[in-house]
Amino acid sequence: MVKRGLFVGRFQPVHNGHIKALEFVFSQVDEVIIGIGSAQASHTLKNPFTTSERMEMLIRALNEAGMDKRYYLIPLPDINFNAIWATYVVSMVPSFDVVFTGNSLVAQLFREKGYEVIVQPMFRKDILSATEIRKRMIEGKPWEELVPKSVAEFIREIKGCERIKMLATNLEKNEKELQAPIRIPEF
Repeated sequence: MVKRGLFVGRFQPVHNGHIKALEFVFSQVDEVIIGIGSAQASHTLKNPFTTSERMEMLIRALNEAGMDKRYYLIPLPDINFNAIWATYVVSMVPSFDVVFTGNSLVAQLFREKGYEVIVQPMFRKDILSATEIRKRMIEGKPWEELVPKSVAEFIREIKGCERIKMLATNLEKNEKELQAPIRIPEF
């Protein structure tokens, strides 16, 4: 019987910590469902990349890492309702036997639904975090060594750093202020 695991992340962007975690997950099961969280979100500082861009990053990074087990990439839009989130995820993905996570809330929600949960090892969480990588991109600091080579190449292809830097300037707010009608006080 095939054993299938579930691993959910936002992958904003895919980094070496994700790949290390997925190597562990792939070593434990025959197939992996990779849920792409916050699938509806893009072009914000927290979620700068689209779902399709994150899928492309994962495909390239998994190929680069030689992970040839069967996996499924499933977009998971947010519902912002923790009490039913695990039930929602179950309704959106193929059946699975075990959940892999490093997130205590995700672990609790799936345990409450009766699923086996394995807390996968975390790898250099101090620097292997998408938040740290996006921060380095904004500040023009080195970030490429924190992501697989194929992901760095893809981010350059889509001008991802430029997008993140633009989002960090908050141009939209500045433009709205510039376009606001001039109010002449009444006397």
